[in-house]
Amino acid sequence: MSVPGDRLARILARLSPGAVAPSMERLCSACVEVTEMSGAGMMLMAGDLPQGSLCTSNDVSAVIEELQYTYGEGPCVDAYHQRRPVAEPALADPAQPRWPAFTPGAVAAGAGAVFGFPLGVGGVSFGALNLYRDRPGPLTADQHADALVLANVAAQVVLDMQADAPPDTIAAALAAGANFQLVVHQAAGMVAVQLDVSVTEALIRLRARAFAHDQLLSEIAVEVVERRFRFDDDDGEASS
Repeated sequence: MSVPGDRLARILARLSPGAVAPSMERLCSACVEVTEMSGAGMMLMAGDLPQGSLCTSNDVSAVIEELQYTYGEGPCVDAYHQRRPVAEPALADPAQPRWPAFTPGAVAAGAGAVFGFPLGVGGVSFGALNLYRDRPGPLTADQHADALVLANVAAQVVLDMQADAPPDTIAAALAAGANFQLVVHQAAGMVAVQLDVSVTEALIRLRARAFAHDQLLSEIAVEVVERRFRFDDDDGEASS
């Protein structure tokens, strides 16, 4: 196993040859290369709920991020809340079943094992790195150590990119290539008005309906924004 200093130097050299600051897309692809995983993604979190995906390395990673965003559960969500790495090396047949909404879709998309690593600096967490493999199996000690370093480096890159952005806005460098599910936030605002509840509660209602109807959160959101559904303030169900 590499010593910490050598490991960091090796990873930084892979991330940004020529001392050029890496993009989020490059961060995701480097995570795949360094850890020899099938794919990677990074999720931004705020409060109790996912806010959207900063980057994904391929279509399966995009599905994994979308499922976590839709159902509010999965390796990134747990890693963020628990502030520690989370591993599920046998997603289709786990020793202790978890993520009942997330797992079927992730397995169907092609994930055999998933791993989450929190993104944060100085005790403040704001997201998580997700790695997946297309077959079951745990990370090696080196892969785990590399993922920890990658998560720390990615967290610092995110903070550096965001440092000069105006308050309550996302830096352009972070927004480029990201999927912040703007239609979901728009729908949550509309549902909050319809039900006279907080936006957080509105997101929970949207997620509950997505789960009940086996849809992605973005699909439900489009229906709300296009006024094909309206949440009734008597029972919280959507109506025409």
